[in-house]
Amino acid sequence: MKYVPRLLEEKIRHTIYRNKSVLLLGARQTGKTTLIRRFDSDLSISFVQPDIRQRYEKSPHLLKGEVESLTPKKKGAPLLVILDEVQKVPVILDVVQDLIDQGKVNFILTGSSARKLRRGSQVNLLPGRVVAFRMEPFSLRELPSTNLMDRLLYGSLPGICAVPNPSDRETDLESYVTTYLEEEVRAEAVVRNLGHFARFLELAASESGGIINLRKLSQEIGVSHTTIGAYYQILEDCLIVERIEPLTQSKTRKKLTKSEKFLFFDLGVRRLAAREGAKLSRDTMGRIFEQFIGLELLRSVCGKSPALKIRFWRDPDGPEVDWVIDEEGAYTPVEVKWTENPASSDARHLEVFLSEYPSAKTGYLVCQVPRKTKLSDKVFALPWQSVDELV
Repeated sequence: MKYVPRLLEEKIRHTIYRNKSVLLLGARQTGKTTLIRRFDSDLSISFVQPDIRQRYEKSPHLLKGEVESLTPKKKGAPLLVILDEVQKVPVILDVVQDLIDQGKVNFILTGSSARKLRRGSQVNLLPGRVVAFRMEPFSLRELPSTNLMDRLLYGSLPGICAVPNPSDRETDLESYVTTYLEEEVRAEAVVRNLGHFARFLELAASESGGIINLRKLSQEIGVSHTTIGAYYQILEDCLIVERIEPLTQSKTRKKLTKSEKFLFFDLGVRRLAAREGAKLSRDTMGRIFEQFIGLELLRSVCGKSPALKIRFWRDPDGPEVDWVIDEEGAYTPVEVKWTENPASSDARHLEVFLSEYPSAKTGYLVCQVPRKTKLSDKVFALPWQSVDELV
């Protein structure tokens, strides 16, 4: 598969042009290394190889000497240095800060674990010195797809999308899940019982997109609910799940759900981690479709205004809305239905939401209609291919 342009590339180039450094975070195999190879750097170092990593762990100051010996490719321009998988040598960030503060060099730093950058009192997170970006699997804007089932079953990791054979995709996704358990978790030594964590990963994948009940999961696995919370934090720090907060403000409803949801970053990885196989029921496909739309909304808001948030709304005794686009209190409710023929009854929860929140002007039912369709005065059915138009 030929190179697919990433939306982040232009944002990173603009950041470098402004004489700022970049921290590019993303789960494994989302395309970080491929992207940074498109930048003409003065020095590029990957900490993936153990011998290179150990060299800088022992003597992080070596980086300063190497950088100060460089001559910029463009006269008068700052140097550009790329450090790939920087979380593997977190002590190097003190040297990076010193070089940034001198004003003679900009960095592109990549990492697949925010956890390793946060852990320990001595870790330097470069506050105010870098612009952070999040690298995700392909969005619909980057890689439009007419095959919805492929997207739902196999996700959109670049390496998986490049594999034409479904059986080979399955094998590669299985390898991804195993590699994550073996290399990310065990290497960090943050889990004492890998068996418990493996069971948690399977259940967390099955529960992706649903309301999280820590105590229920703790009973099923046989660990404390605080341990379950710590396990979710590991997945979040390693950029495997995204936390979605509920909308809890209401003048009329006192029981709105306050527990959060977690979404796996890729649907193919989620399915393999959940051990679900490739033949799924209609109800399961509906839940996965809902998560797919949630992920696309998250990717649409990523890198835009910090005021934009994706939330959800649920009254345990009544209506719920799958996703709510929140722009500083201006809401756009979004329901998701696995149907080609939506009816006005499918929009009833959207109507309730619109009546309760005056800031919400229009609601959308994302489904499999071929084109935008009016369902009521304030509610429209929208093709799933057009979901990025909502943000």
